[in-house]
Amino acid sequence: MSQRIGFTGSALTRLLARMAENNAADAREAGPGFADRLGEWLRWTDAISLSSALGAGPAAAAPQGARVPTATLESECAGLRNALANAIGADGAFTAPAKEAPTDFPSYRRRYLARQQTMETAIGPQRERLRSILAARSPAMARLAAVDAVMEEVLGVQQHNLLAGIPSRLEKHFARLRRAEPAPDEEPEGEARPGPWLDLFRNDMRDLLLAELDFRLQPIEGLLEALK
Repeated sequence: MSQRIGFTGSALTRLLARMAENNAADAREAGPGFADRLGEWLRWTDAISLSSALGAGPAAAAPQGARVPTATLESECAGLRNALANAIGADGAFTAPAKEAPTDFPSYRRRYLARQQTMETAIGPQRERLRSILAARSPAMARLAAVDAVMEEVLGVQQHNLLAGIPSRLEKHFARLRRAEPAPDEEPEGEARPGPWLDLFRNDMRDLLLAELDFRLQPIEGLLEALK
C-alpha cells in the first residue's frame, strides 16, 4: 500500500515549510486535523451528496473496457507519472545552463503554472477512467467510485486554491535567495552572473513540482489500491 499521506504530511508541505521564512507552516501542521478541516469545507448539501453516494444501488452494466486487468491499469498510471515527471525534469527552466537561465521570477511563474495545467489536464481523465472501471466491479466498488466522485467535486476547489498559492510562495523563496546571495562579480561585458542562488532555486522549484505531482496522483493510487 502506498506510504504517501495527505496534504498536511506530504513531501509537498515539507518542502513549502522549508522554503518559508519562519515556522508558520509547522504551526499550521500542529493545528486542526484533517477531519476538522474537512468539516469546515463540507457544506450540508455536500453531506447529502456523500450520503447518497454511500447508499447507491448496484452498479450499472459494465462499460467498455471495465475488465481491463489491474496490472495493465497500474502500468498505465505508472507511465502517466513517468511521462509527467520526465517532462518536468526536461523543462528548459531546469536544464538550461545557469548563465542562460532567466533571472526574473515571472518567467518561472509561467513555467510553474504551465506544468500545473499539464498535470491537471492529464490526471483528471485518468481518475475518471479508473472510477468508471471500479464502478463496474461490484456494488461496493460502485459506492466507493461514487464517493470518490463526490469528494473530487467537494474538495477540488479547496485543492485548487491550495495549489494555486504555491507560485506566490515560490516567488518569496526566489526573492530571499537572491537577496542572500553576495553581489556577483561582473562579466567582462558588464553583465552580472546569476550566482549559485539561481541553481538552488531551480532545484527547489523542480523538487516542488515533483512533490506536487505525487500529491495530485494520490487519488489515483487510492483507486488502484481498491481495484486490487
